[in-house]
Amino acid sequence: MESLEVIKAFGHANILGTHNTTIEITKERDLTLRGDCIIGIKADKACSDLNVKLKQEIWKESKFKVVIKLNDISETFYGWGHKDLKLINSRDIVFRKSNFICDRTILINCTKSSQDLSRILIEKLKNENHLIEMTIELSDE
Repeated sequence: MESLEVIKAFGHANILGTHNTTIEITKERDLTLRGDCIIGIKADKACSDLNVKLKQEIWKESKFKVVIKLNDISETFYGWGHKDLKLINSRDIVFRKSNFICDRTILINCTKSSQDLSRILIEKLKNENHLIEMTIELSDE
């Protein structure tokens, strides 16, 4: 399936990956321990930076496959778009297990939150030199 967007972000010593309903990446350059859903900082994109084709598919309420890669580690989850998603936040991208919608939300009803991700991945993301790539594509499942 064709990739609609690739988002890159870096690790940080304070990454916990323990939140039970969300996964977040941010353009912020630092992270406190309160950001327990954040798995990447210094992201190259936020909601407002997403390409038009992806936004149109999100507004069609399509199903998406999201792949997180860090070297030889790969995590996959699924989520759905929604016509009411604004996709205008200029700092963050949030994937939600719930159907809560705000300007930071990119997908809802996702199959994973940050606590569901591999602990090996989360441990590696505690290194600020490690780079993750999140690939978003339409799901054919």
